[in-house]
Amino acid sequence: MSDTERQIILSKLNQIVDPRSGRGLVDAGLVQGLVASRGRAGFMLEVAPADVPLYEAVRGEAESMLAALPGVERAQVVLTASAEPSLAPGNIRVRKGATLSPQAVSQNAPSRPTGAMKPAHVRHVLAVASGKGGVGKSAVSVNLACALARLGLKVGLLDADVYGPSIPRMLGLTDEPVVGAGGKLQPISVFGIKAMSIGLMVDEAAPMIWRGPMASSALNQMLNDVAWGSEAEPLDVLVIDMPPGTGDIQLTLAQKVAVSGAVVVSTPQAVALIDVRRGISMFEKTHVPILGVVENMAYFTDPSTGAAIEIFGRGGARETAETLGAPFLGEVPIDIALRQACDDGKPFVIDQADSPAGRAFMDIAVAVAAGLEAGADERPAPTMRIVD
Repeated sequence: MSDTERQIILSKLNQIVDPRSGRGLVDAGLVQGLVASRGRAGFMLEVAPADVPLYEAVRGEAESMLAALPGVERAQVVLTASAEPSLAPGNIRVRKGATLSPQAVSQNAPSRPTGAMKPAHVRHVLAVASGKGGVGKSAVSVNLACALARLGLKVGLLDADVYGPSIPRMLGLTDEPVVGAGGKLQPISVFGIKAMSIGLMVDEAAPMIWRGPMASSALNQMLNDVAWGSEAEPLDVLVIDMPPGTGDIQLTLAQKVAVSGAVVVSTPQAVALIDVRRGISMFEKTHVPILGVVENMAYFTDPSTGAAIEIFGRGGARETAETLGAPFLGEVPIDIALRQACDDGKPFVIDQADSPAGRAFMDIAVAVAAGLEAGADERPAPTMRIVD
C-alpha cells in the first residue's frame, strides 16, 4: 500500500463520525493496524467495553466504505474492547532478589477464574509454549497437532502468536477463512487438522503493531468466533501455538480458558532453560497443569558416522523438567528435512513419521494424548522446587 493509497483510505475513514467525540474515526484515534493489500482492507476499531454496542453500526459503516474502494474484494473491521489497566488492590513492588512471604505470593499470584470455559465443542485445550523465541515451538506445535491427528484424534491448531504468525507458512495455507452460516469463521482443513491464524487475514509482511489488550481480544475472537467443532463432530484437542514469553496473551489464555494442559518447548542450552523455568512458573501460578517439557534441537546426527553431535548441548531440558517436577516428554533431533518441511508448508511428520525426529513427535503425541485422557484439567500443577 503506497502512502497515497493509505492517505485516501484514512481520509475516507475520517468521514465516519465517532459517536462519542463527534470527530472523524482517524482524528479520534480509533483506527488501529490499518492493512490494505491483495484485495483486502481492514483495521481494528478499539473502544471501551461499555461502548461496544454503540460502535456496531460504526463498524458496519466502515466495512461498507472499505468494500466500496476500487480493488477491494474483502473488507473486515474487527471491533475490539479494551480498558486502561489499573493496579489491583494489594499489589506490591519488590526489589530484585527479595523474597515474598507465602501469604504475599498466594494473595498476588493470578489464578484461573472458576468460570473459565473451553471453546464450544472442544474437549481439550492444549497450550504449546516456550519461554523465549527461536526454540522451534511452532514447528513442534504443527507436528504435534498432525501427530495427534495420526493417532485418530480430531485436532485443531490455533496460531496465537499474533505478532509473528508462522503457522500459515508451515502448513502452506494461502486461502482466506470464510464466515459460515452460523456467523462464525470456518477454520481451514489441511493435513487432517483444522487451522486458524491471524496470518490468514493480514499480509505476511504486515507488522502487527497492537497493544496487549488488542492482541488478547484477537485471541479471544479466534478462540470463540471460530467453528472449531460441532455437536455432531466435536474437536478432541485444540492445540494452541503460543507466542514466546509470559505476557498478556499467555495470561489471557491461562485465566479465561479452561486449558487442559501445557507443553513447554526448549533447546538444551542454559539461556533457553532459564526462560523455561519462568514459563513453568507462570503456568503453575495460573493453575494450568504441565503435561511435560520437550527438548528440541537436542542433537545432530553426523551423516558419515551416525554419531550424535550435541550442537547446543544435550539433556538440559530433561534435567530442568526433573528439577521442577514436570514430566519430560522427549527430545527432537536437528534434521535438515524438518527445516525444509517447515519452509515447504508440509508437516514433517506426515511423510517422515519413521525418521528419528518423526518417531520423537509420535512418541510425544502418545504421551500428550495419554496425559489429556488421564484428566489433565483435573490435576494440580506440579510444585516447583527451587535449588541452588
